[in-house]
Amino acid sequence: MALKRSPQLQPFSREHHEGLLLAWKIRRGLASGIALPRIADYVLWYWNRALEDHFRREEAAFHPALPGAPGLQRMQEEHEEIEGLLQVLAQIPDEALLEEIAAKVHDHIRFEERELFPWIEEALGTERLDALQVLIEGKKENAGPGWADEFWR
Repeated sequence: MALKRSPQLQPFSREHHEGLLLAWKIRRGLASGIALPRIADYVLWYWNRALEDHFRREEAAFHPALPGAPGLQRMQEEHEEIEGLLQVLAQIPDEALLEEIAAKVHDHIRFEERELFPWIEEALGTERLDALQVLIEGKKENAGPGWADEFWR
């Protein structure tokens, strides 16, 4: 069953769909025997193109609005853990590391969608979420050309 998401948080939820696709693409590439540097290059491109900005916007929107909230602490810790794994990946494209990144991204998104966002919606309400809309939506311009090497196909 699909989760009903408030209109204010839908931009993040759409980006979460892209993040789940990232995890799927990593797993698909690994299962297909794609060279690890090809997969790693894509993952790092995606981090620079979308994921890092997504993390920073979530942090900027929610930490000031709900300081000290335990769910936000978990969100922050998982953001930092994923970012740390990506820093290692930039140095060493490793199969186990790619598998771990796929699992962490997938599980993190599931946590946010199933636990954190419903709590945020209840805690903040419509008016406070409306006030955060500029931070949630982020920049509108195209982030550049897409990724040409679709190794997951």
